[in-house]
Amino acid sequence: MLNIFHKFTYILGSASPRRAQLLQDMGLSFDVIPSDIDEVYDESIPPEEVPLFLSRLKADSLGDRISPHHLLITADSVVISDGQILGKPSNKEHATNMLQNLSNREHQVITGVSLYDGYKLDSFSVETKVFFNELLPEEIEYYILRFQPFDKAGSYGIQEWIGHCKIKKIVGSYTNVMGLPTAELYEAIHKF
Repeated sequence: MLNIFHKFTYILGSASPRRAQLLQDMGLSFDVIPSDIDEVYDESIPPEEVPLFLSRLKADSLGDRISPHHLLITADSVVISDGQILGKPSNKEHATNMLQNLSNREHQVITGVSLYDGYKLDSFSVETKVFFNELLPEEIEYYILRFQPFDKAGSYGIQEWIGHCKIKKIVGSYTNVMGLPTAELYEAIHKF
């Protein structure tokens, strides 16, 4: 393990298997304590500030479970298209509508990350622009039936078929679109 990671015992405040995999890929050892808060926010908050607000809310909800020398990592990602947040789809029709909305267009993925050691809270957000090629109806149908993207904001996972075959380009962090901007997180841990 890198010396940078010896400063703390790490806790991931998320049940996301993608965030856990990304932390493992960074070389971090950690425990998982999922936050069970309702991800509710005031509609007056600008969409690009929602992930930061929710990551702080998750950190606050788990704060009393942090022991000395532990560092809690919480995160929240949103997909924004036309100034609107596209959450997790509730059913196949909802997922289809979202993917039709993203077809042949640009959208933003913003992840808010919070680090909390029981005394200090450090938060930041990262934005990535994602450009989809045209999604044909049969491609949307195939993707939804095969990959069941009902636990993913915006109805897609960039690490799956749709990311390999239908995303034209991204500007910014790839891992941010997966749910955790790892390069920025590494620097934040280093400075914490």
